[in-house]
Amino acid sequence: MNAATVRTWRDRLAEAGPLLVALWLLALAAALYAAYRWLDPTPVKRIVFATGPEQGAYAEFAKRYARLLQANGVTLELRPTQGSSENLALLRDPASGVQAAFVQGGVDTAAVDSAETLVSLGSMAYEPLWLFYREDSARRLNHGQAPTQLAQLRGWRINTGPAGGGSGPLFRQLAQAGGLPADALQAGGQATVNGVVDLVQGRIDVLAMVSAANAPLVQYLLHTPGVQLFDLAQADAYARHFAFLRALRLPRGLIDLAADRPPHDMRMVAATASLLVRDDLHPALLQLLLQAARQVHGEPGWFNRRGEFPIADATTFALAPEAERFYRSGPPWLQRYLPFWLANFFDRMWIVLLPLLAALLPLSRILPPLVELRLRSRVFRWYGQLRALENAHGRRPADELARELDAIEAKVQNISVPLSYADELYALRTHIGLVRRKLAGPSEGAQPAAS
Repeated sequence: MNAATVRTWRDRLAEAGPLLVALWLLALAAALYAAYRWLDPTPVKRIVFATGPEQGAYAEFAKRYARLLQANGVTLELRPTQGSSENLALLRDPASGVQAAFVQGGVDTAAVDSAETLVSLGSMAYEPLWLFYREDSARRLNHGQAPTQLAQLRGWRINTGPAGGGSGPLFRQLAQAGGLPADALQAGGQATVNGVVDLVQGRIDVLAMVSAANAPLVQYLLHTPGVQLFDLAQADAYARHFAFLRALRLPRGLIDLAADRPPHDMRMVAATASLLVRDDLHPALLQLLLQAARQVHGEPGWFNRRGEFPIADATTFALAPEAERFYRSGPPWLQRYLPFWLANFFDRMWIVLLPLLAALLPLSRILPPLVELRLRSRVFRWYGQLRALENAHGRRPADELARELDAIEAKVQNISVPLSYADELYALRTHIGLVRRKLAGPSEGAQPAAS
């Protein structure tokens, strides 16, 4: 095999090499795109959140969530409702658009079936059952004694909140168990804000409301003259009967230390508020909600220590896999050093990026020699034609060979190579000059003229 043939194969390899590399990169890009669509690392930046009544604890929590999520570019669309029962119904209805909501424990008494589309992100806070009553109602209806058992409320006018809330279902369960059947209840179902007004103005005797201690309406009634907090003597027994309840103590003097209010520990029961989401909500958004929950609910309160909430306590609905990961390991490691969206991209795509990186490593070894061969071929490909012209000297007309050499030289003038290959280009031009001088001389084998 002569040198001209070898260079021809080199030329073909140099020409086909970039195409092969391009096809390789195209295949990797297609694999990356398919993985991107399958893993979906960048979700939509909007969550519809059912909050509960205005001025309630749920609404206040959700407003803080909205501010925290907005810092990461996610909009929390808040949708006011009557309370936990309505929140749960909206979550179960795909047409509602609601994707997340707080739901009070004990609201849903039906068993959860295997087709349930909701999952829990854990328990977020205690939600005490606040029973406020009028002092004059106790004097009139309970022989002047402060009531301590629900059975003593027979015949009292009681507001248990709106039909879509969680206070009514919880109070009715406790009243039924405590000897106050439904037919003995004079219960109303107005909105909680209206119930507070009716209690203060004497149109009702008792207001039942499930809410966090720092809710504005709760704090207002705790400081309203003539309104007292119900001391539930059987709180521990209720907590043993109902798995979703906890027995709590409101310590003496917590409301007002100077005035020593309350004058003794008050016994109460509380459900826990769970954060429920639809199971098709993107895992990255679940991570954001959990991180916001840790900031919002991790603060100390009247009934919990710092960092006690949120907790992986899912008594009714299954805990979401992303929540299990969060409670086990905390936020993803990359989010400590990268912006949320970039960290989430790598966190979800690393299983694809690592194999692709491994596939690119051989390319890093092949590509430099291929580039070098491509550049050198711009120069060396002409040597085959020079050799052919040189071999044709004396067998073809000199003017024809000269025209072909001129054409080669004209094309060589337009060759562009990096400076590191300039010596080879100048060597080619030198060799063209040598061939030109040879073609201008006598043919090979010609005899010099006799003198």
